[in-house]
Amino acid sequence: MIVVADTSPLNYLIQIECESLLREVYNRVVIPEAVLLELRHTYAPQIVRGWAANMPPWIELKRASASDDPYLRDLDNGEREAILLAEELSADVLLIDERKGRAEAARRNIITTGTLGVLAKAAQRGLIKAPDAYRRLVSNTNFHSSPQLEQAFLKLAANR
Repeated sequence: MIVVADTSPLNYLIQIECESLLREVYNRVVIPEAVLLELRHTYAPQIVRGWAANMPPWIELKRASASDDPYLRDLDNGEREAILLAEELSADVLLIDERKGRAEAARRNIITTGTLGVLAKAAQRGLIKAPDAYRRLVSNTNFHSSPQLEQAFLKLAANR
């Protein structure tokens, strides 16, 4: 299975110390160079910058082809390269949270999931307790949520 990741799911999972779930759930994760640059940027939390400086061996760095596709112009560099790389590699899943990026990926028929999707899949496999992971996500990061999203996540995470 080939999984390409954008910045935000990695960022959030690292901050709540759940990034290793990616290896357990997907085995191999590919990131484009722009995502690595965003993870190492000075605005990223220290824990994220430290992780990016010493990436685990199951994260593979790949260069995405350049594109002047007008549909990608409104996206940031990480999203743009993640979508392009997912297309180039015929990825099984693209990990991305941002609405515009998810909409563009859907337009291109790329299957997506986000931070909550990763956590739900890990909970379904018994790797984490979903309520605990959700609490850490909303209290330790700037992840935006609503009561409806929380309920939907917990319901999805409980399905085995």
